Amino acid sequence: MRCPQCQRDNPPHAKFCLEGGAPLAFTCRKCGAELPASAKFCLACAHPVGTPVAGFARLASPEAYTPRHLAERILTSRSVLEGERKQVTVLFCDLANSTALAERLGPEGMHALLNRFFELALAEVHRYEGTVNQFLGDGFMALFGAPVAYEDHARRAVLTAVGIQRALEQHRTVLGEELAVRMGLNTGLVVVGKIGDNLRMDYTAIGDTTHLAARLQQLAESGAVYLSETTHGLVEAYVESAFLGEREFKGLAPQRVYRVEGLKPGATRFDVALRRGLSPLVGRRQELAALERAYREV
Repeated sequence: MRCPQCQRDNPPHAKFCLEGGAPLAFTCRKCGAELPASAKFCLACAHPVGTPVAGFARLASPEAYTPRHLAERILTSRSVLEGERKQVTVLFCDLANSTALAERLGPEGMHALLNRFFELALAEVHRYEGTVNQFLGDGFMALFGAPVAYEDHARRAVLTAVGIQRALEQHRTVLGEELAVRMGLNTGLVVVGKIGDNLRMDYTAIGDTTHLAARLQQLAESGAVYLSETTHGLVEAYVESAFLGEREFKGLAPQRVYRVEGLKPGATRFDVALRRGLSPLVGRRQELAALERAYREV
């Protein structure tokens, strides 16, 4: 099997390139099933596979699409992170109209469109310092709060989701197509696994953290962002939302689901803290007195 990145010939059973470690297996852009390089149709869903194009080779390795400053922070802290349980927000995103687009554009045109879509979407993920954990055919899974920890990871994830919607709307003429995405977000625990030199990361979800996020994305209608109750509780001061009621998911208890309607204007973290009430300082009388003296002098 020939590597799409370096063109080295590898043994037929190889899954990764002997030269550069790039994955050799192709996946169906509709269902994500792993396929042999010679496949013309998916063996799981019969969707046409098409011919891979060179533009997707750069997505084969996380180091190719992760901004340098973020990559350095991940690699610097990886020894501390491995095996650690972390509270994160998981975002699943995919194209809602990909099947119709693929039929109209053909394999090459669809690959080019997906390439541009990923560029725009990943730019928003990295703007808020999230990391892409998996590519899933015509979508992806991103994490906020790991491996780089942030206490406002849920807010960052929601800002990313809204940013992706706006980016697709603003670049409609560049894309040449009107793309609609659907997204699902959930917050919970994951375990950070091994982080390699090429930034490949392994996360094992505890409980149903990632499962619920994926199911919310599947439930969402075209163009919508759905939140779990946990995520909504962390971001409700920043977003306009609609409660959609309780929904049933296989293997889970009934879940309260919310849809993001937009961002509240001027809702900074300090504004939210003021509305909720600031916590009183304890044991800081001298410091407060110094601050008041400085204020009077100014």
